Order: sequence, then C-alpha cells, then structure tokens
Amino acid sequence: MNQLLLALRAAGESTRLRILAALKESELTVSELTRILDQSQPRVSRHLKLMCDSGLLERYQEGAWVFHRVSDREGVRDITRGLMALIDLSDPALERDQKKLREIREEKTRLAARYFSEHAADWDSLRARMVSDEAIERRLLEWAGEEPIDLFLDLGTGTGRILEIFAPRVRRGVGFDLSREMLSIARSKLENAGITNCTVRRGDIYSIDLPDNSADVITIHQVLHYCDNPERAIAESARLLCPGGRLLLVDFLPHNLEFLRETHAHQRLGFSPDTIRQWSERHGLGVVHHEALARDVDDGQSLTAGIWTLRRNELHT
Repeated sequence: MNQLLLALRAAGESTRLRILAALKESELTVSELTRILDQSQPRVSRHLKLMCDSGLLERYQEGAWVFHRVSDREGVRDITRGLMALIDLSDPALERDQKKLREIREEKTRLAARYFSEHAADWDSLRARMVSDEAIERRLLEWAGEEPIDLFLDLGTGTGRILEIFAPRVRRGVGFDLSREMLSIARSKLENAGITNCTVRRGDIYSIDLPDNSADVITIHQVLHYCDNPERAIAESARLLCPGGRLLLVDFLPHNLEFLRETHAHQRLGFSPDTIRQWSERHGLGVVHHEALARDVDDGQSLTAGIWTLRRNELHT
C-alpha cells in the first residue's frame, strides 16, 4: 500500500508523467531529459530525485554520465508498467517530447555512423587492442553448442570477422550492419576467404527484416556499447531466435574510460552482469553461461570483456 501511494504521488504531475513517457523505451541522461522537456536542469533534477525516492525510477552512474530508467524492481514493476500503459502518447505535449527523443537518437546514430565510416579500414586492429579476440572467438564457438546451425545471424557484423569463424559450422549465415563501408570490407573479406554460405546485408539491428523464430544462433559482438537503446537489440534477438536458440553476447563490463565516448563514439561504458540478466529475462531469455575475460596486456587502461550465452525460453511467446 505504501509503495503504491508513493508511486502515485510521484507520478501525479504533468512533467513527471512526461518523464515516464520519455523513459518508456530509453535510458536517458539528465541533459537529454532537459532537452526533451525544455526545462532547466535543476528543475528536471528535482523531479527525477522525487521519482527515484518513490521507487518509480532508478538512477545509476556510468563514468561522468548519470542515466535514469524506469524501475524494474520487484514490488514496483507492475506499478510502473500499469502507469505507462495508461499514458496516451498521442497527447500533443507527449508527441513533441517523442519528436525530440527521436532527434536525439538520430544524432547519436549519425555520430556512430560517421565514426564507423572513418575507422572501417582499421576496425579489426582497433578491436584487437581492446581485448583478446582469440580467447573470445574460442569461447563463442564453444558456447554455440554442438547442434547443427541452420541460420546464423551476426548483428552489427562490422568487418564480418564473426561470420568468418562461424562459416564452417553453419548452413547459412547473415551479417547485418548499417555502415556501408563496413559491409564493403566484410563482403571483400568473405569473398577472399572463399566463404559462400555467408552474406551481409544493410540493416538496423533494432529491426531485422526476418520472421519470428527463424534463427538458431545470434551473435552481438562488441556492439551494444554503441547503441542508444541496448535492451532493444536484445529484444529483437529474442524475437528472431527459435525456441531453445542461443544469443551469444560479447561486450565490455563496466569501466571508467571516458575517452572512449569522445574518440570512439561509445554510448555506454560497459554493462554489468545484473543489467544483462534483467534485460534478458524481460524478453524470454535465460543466462546459460557468463565469463569475464581481461586484456592480455595491462597498460593502465584495462578493459574486461563479458561473454554471455543466453537461451530462448521454449515457452516464451
């Protein structure tokens, strides 16, 4: 009763309802919410504090940035979902907010696309300096299982390296990426390697043009930290996977290397195992394996990669 009353009081104001609507599908910083709401930062911060104190929102710091998201804690989850289900996004004020939210996302996408265009040729060498590819690739092949892989998808395929290593194991492999420069390099590498059972396509990893329940194994390798909405990429993978299918996920564990945002277009500074677990469970995926792999050389800017096997629940619809 107390939790419900606290949540209703916190939500019972127009600006705070707008904040809930903006956070419905995104995790946003204070500055992003300030831009969407067109209000001063102190005022927005006061609203956010009240909503966090009530349990409606969760606040977490990632390096110099502070993100806010709708709470998924036990005892609050049903309240927040119920409140958001009642919000009518056709309201003129909310329509304006959603337009600004789309503009922010489009700006992030353009920045990431420009980065990939500028670094496409040397992307493999950049990635190699961040984490041991050999150890990760060995673990990915191992955790993919022994079952035949009819359709294999690599979301955010980049230079197509993951398609290369999986080609001997799959009947058909498809890599998706938005960067035409990356796709050009990937096609060239596959052709030079004589790989004919794998292809690449231009596509948004949030919206893959394939039917539900169609893929046996999906990989998302060092891609989520570029996404403005990483959970959405996991949700799309869950939609694509056959019951019992596997999502093999590789990304950095939490770190504080702020320069990666400025020089390498990273949106997020890694992901905790608990965050990955929560996102996965929301979309019918269970964590089968998790392991942390550190860099081979500790040069004071060490990055640790997290590797997960997520399995699609047989009963999830």
